[in-house]
Amino acid sequence: MDMAPTQDSGRLTFRDAVDADVPVLVALVESAYRGDSSRVGWTTEADILDGQRTDPDGVRQVVEAPGSRLLVVERDGAVVACCQLERRGDAAYFGMFAVRPDLQGAGLGKVVIAEAERAVREDWGAAEMHMTVISVREELIAWYERRGYRRTGRTSPFPYGDERFGIPQRDDLAFELLIKNLVRPEC
Repeated sequence: MDMAPTQDSGRLTFRDAVDADVPVLVALVESAYRGDSSRVGWTTEADILDGQRTDPDGVRQVVEAPGSRLLVVERDGAVVACCQLERRGDAAYFGMFAVRPDLQGAGLGKVVIAEAERAVREDWGAAEMHMTVISVREELIAWYERRGYRRTGRTSPFPYGDERFGIPQRDDLAFELLIKNLVRPEC
């Protein structure tokens, strides 16, 4: 799907990931959240987590799983963003959201999340979008709240000891569930 140009962006295209995309998607997600490269953008987790954010096996599982899509966003043939969409009954799960660090803050993330919401509403009939965010990420949670997501107060534990998800730098991490209603009320 093509989308009209956004602020300073050129034409964006959205497509489902394939196995050949795995290496570039791992690099994109890692660059957006971990290490010094992530500090260029505002979504960095480098101060709360070391180690990896994902790996090729994790990305490949999302690409290949039934009821799951890994949406790839390209501009001028280059991958600039991605997000995971997973069908969960009447809801959809939004995850693995990454925007290239040097492009963060220019409106690209808003376009990607809007397209993801449209796709799950129209393609799957999803009534809600669910996501989990590390509860100490107040700035990121506030960004999602401005997009219509609400905090539920429901948390799940961070997988301490499982380095596939990173090496925590603090002992108070948990995931909080955020939900957005995707059904437009009838007038």
